[in-house]
Amino acid sequence: MDAEQRASALIENSLVWDTHSGFMPDPAADLDNLSIWSRAGVDYLSINVGFDLMPWQECVRTVANFRHRIIARPDLYRLASTADDIAAAVAERRLAVSFDLEGMAALDERIEMVEFYHHLGVRQMHFAYNRNSAAGGGCHDEDCGLTAFGRSVIEEMNRVGMFVDVSHAGYRTSMDAMAHSAQPVIFSHSNAKAVAPHGRNITDEQIRACAATGGVIGVNGIDLMLGREAPLAQRMADHIDHIVAVAGPDHVGLGLDYGFPVEVADIDEIVAKNPEYWPVEEGYHDGSISFLPPGDLPQVVAILIERGYDGDTLKGILGGNFLRVAKIVWK
Repeated sequence: MDAEQRASALIENSLVWDTHSGFMPDPAADLDNLSIWSRAGVDYLSINVGFDLMPWQECVRTVANFRHRIIARPDLYRLASTADDIAAAVAERRLAVSFDLEGMAALDERIEMVEFYHHLGVRQMHFAYNRNSAAGGGCHDEDCGLTAFGRSVIEEMNRVGMFVDVSHAGYRTSMDAMAHSAQPVIFSHSNAKAVAPHGRNITDEQIRACAATGGVIGVNGIDLMLGREAPLAQRMADHIDHIVAVAGPDHVGLGLDYGFPVEVADIDEIVAKNPEYWPVEEGYHDGSISFLPPGDLPQVVAILIERGYDGDTLKGILGGNFLRVAKIVWK
C-alpha cells in the first residue's frame, strides 16, 4: 500500500474536521454542494454565514436560511451544537454542520447578539475581517488592538460556549484576545508567516500564544497564503510541519477555506470593488486564486506520512485536536 492509499484509509477511519468553508454566505448558495465535503470524508464543517462587508440584517437572513435548509435534510446533515452532536453525526453517517461569522459587524455593536447567534448555531466568530471593527483590529489595517467592546464580546463568547477565533485579526488584537479569553482560542484558517510572508498569515509568536491557551491553528488551502513555489498539497504540508515544530502536533488542524461558486455573488467582483479589504500589495488582484479542495486531503496526508508522521498524530491534525477544544468550549 503506497502513501496515498494509506492516507485515504486513515481519512476514512478518522474524524475529519474542516473549521471553515469559503463559499459566499448567501441564501442563493446551493447547499447540495456540501456533498463535496461529504464525498471527501469530512465529518464536520463550519459554514460561513457572514463577514464584515455584509450588513447585520443579511447575516441574520443567511444563518436563518442555512439553518432551515440543513434541518430540512436530516438524511444528510446534523446541526451540531455540542461535541456530542458531532459524534452522533459520525455514527449516523451524516455531515455535522455549525456556523461561523467572519468579523463582528454582524453584532450591530450589541452584546446580546452573541447569544442570539449562538442559539442559531454559530460556534465561532472573528473580531474583524481584514479591516478594523468595533471589536478590534484587522490584519490589513492599522491595528487598534482589542477594544472594550471586543473584551466584552470575549467574555460573552466564553459564557455561552463559542470559539474565540482570531483569524483575519491584526497581530495586536489577536494577542490581546488570547490574553483576555478564559477559554482556548483558535485561528480557524491561518497559515505560518515564516513559511509564506503574507499579511493574512501569523507569526511564530502568535502560534505559540494560541497553543498556550490550549487552542488550535487551522491551516488553510489558499495558494496566496500557502505560497506558490510548489503544489498546494506540498505547501500545505510545509505549513503544518512548521506549526508542529513551533507549537507541537496537538495545536494544528484544518481550515481549508474552500468554496464553490454562488451564482448571485461574483467574489472576484467583490474583491475588485473593495481593495481596502483585499489590498493590491497583498496579491489579491494578481489573477485567479487557487484553493486546495477537500478531495485532495489524501495528497496532504500522504506527504506527511512520507515525512514520518504517525497515525495518532495525523488523526489529531485531521480533526481530533479541534474536537478536543470543542469539548472544552462548546455548550
